[in-house]
Amino acid sequence: MAAIALATLTLPGITLASSDEAWEEFRAEVETACTALIPDEGGEAVIEVNPFGSESYGAALIINTLPDGAGADRYVCIYDKEAKTAEITAPFLPPEPVAEAVADPDGTIEAEVVPETDAALVQQ
Repeated sequence: MAAIALATLTLPGITLASSDEAWEEFRAEVETACTALIPDEGGEAVIEVNPFGSESYGAALIINTLPDGAGADRYVCIYDKEAKTAEITAPFLPPEPVAEAVADPDGTIEAEVVPETDAALVQQ
């Protein structure tokens, strides 16, 4: 019984000591699984892994540039911590251009096209 109590007391120390290593391993697993799912569009890809994910899932943001500077596709990769499998979303739609009225110093008003996204400000 004393051996079990002693082992129980030492386990948290072992967990804390390996915690940084475990998180690094987790991030590497997410990066490997998600990188394998990036569509080959002939450009370069950048992946940013969320350091800890949620309780059940890891997550990564992926930006995949298109060839010839034609823009980039943006994806989210979700990694199931228990099953150790990953899925990637369809690409987000590119930002839609929006025309805004701009006044020149002489009073001339012209439409200026500026990039816009569907992102919304959320009040908390």
